[in-house]
Amino acid sequence: MVTDYDLARAQNTIAWLRERHGAESIDGRFVADQIDASDAANVEEVARRHGSTHVMNAVEPSFVPHIFAGALAAGADYLDMAMSLSHPHPERPFTEPGEKLGDAQFASHAGWESSGRLALVGMGVEPGLSNVFARYACDHLFSEVNELGTRDGANLVVRDDDGNEIFAPSFSIWTTIEECLNPPVIWEADRGWFTTAPFSEPEVFDFPEGIGPVECVNVEHEEVLMMPRWLKAKRVTFKYGLGNEFITVLKTLHQLHLDSIDPIRVRSANGPVMVAPRDVVAAALPDPATLGRRMTGKTCAGVWVTGVGVDGQPREVYLYHVSDNEWTMREYEAQCVVWQTALNPVIALELLATGVWTGAGVLGPEAFDAEPFLELMARSLDDGGYGQPWGLEDRFVAPR
Repeated sequence: MVTDYDLARAQNTIAWLRERHGAESIDGRFVADQIDASDAANVEEVARRHGSTHVMNAVEPSFVPHIFAGALAAGADYLDMAMSLSHPHPERPFTEPGEKLGDAQFASHAGWESSGRLALVGMGVEPGLSNVFARYACDHLFSEVNELGTRDGANLVVRDDDGNEIFAPSFSIWTTIEECLNPPVIWEADRGWFTTAPFSEPEVFDFPEGIGPVECVNVEHEEVLMMPRWLKAKRVTFKYGLGNEFITVLKTLHQLHLDSIDPIRVRSANGPVMVAPRDVVAAALPDPATLGRRMTGKTCAGVWVTGVGVDGQPREVYLYHVSDNEWTMREYEAQCVVWQTALNPVIALELLATGVWTGAGVLGPEAFDAEPFLELMARSLDDGGYGQPWGLEDRFVAPR
């Protein structure tokens, strides 16, 4: 069931599938419907009407509470790629967390568990694949983990019709503002969760497959709020390669209060209207889904792990997956950031549908065995897999 508030968008998705794969492969398998993701009762009604066993949430995180509740009410399992939003500490935002990402969902664990239903949260690429990598490292590569550090970087460039490089985020600017300007969260075994200032602790991280060194900074992200619940490590972090221009733009938006989600009164040709400044920024920028033909380069998602290997010796590894925009556009007509994110819930849905992954309650990907996921991901298309090998780089250099 392909659903959207704008029914035509859902119908266009199915039309694209039919054109690409033929009516005989699509008709009867894919059906479009209208849905209001801000109304839990409507989510429940649509899911019940179609007898849906799983509800996959792929919209803005502000809609998470409604879809999450609607799926449970419908007796369906649930997946998402971004979790319920955080709210900074009102007095000490840069030292202590307030309501953390996902807190509202994890608080519902008992209700989901008692209903025998599963909410698999944070099942995109980051969070998602990064959490799977972390579980694999803890199970198979390390006897003791010092740090689970998600590191995301790219060498993507977006150009206009004249070939000039332009500022155009490769995914939702609404979400970008939320995660980059909120206080980043870090977890340490002896302190628990604590916060720092946005863009803190810059470091240069060398990304594989030609991307190279990228400066990464602390950013609020779900992995830090998820991994410590299931995995044992001394420290958990998330750093993102934003670049100086991106950081400058975000800081300027904040200084001008254009990151605000509180509506303000704006004059228009038809009289005063109430508009949220962040919505104006989002409307003014290109739709990320349309950027593929203007974009070149690769994006890399992965987890850098340090500690003691299973042989008792110091070890440092980077587990990762790289997505090339030229390839994703040629094969799927989707830009690489969108495609890499979408790959992972599809793999997870297959594991759930076949009973390889089972569970009840509100769980993250690291609560499940990582091997079946990574094996299915890397297995060739001809053999029923997804044809996406993942990488593992040993990076420890013994001191001289």
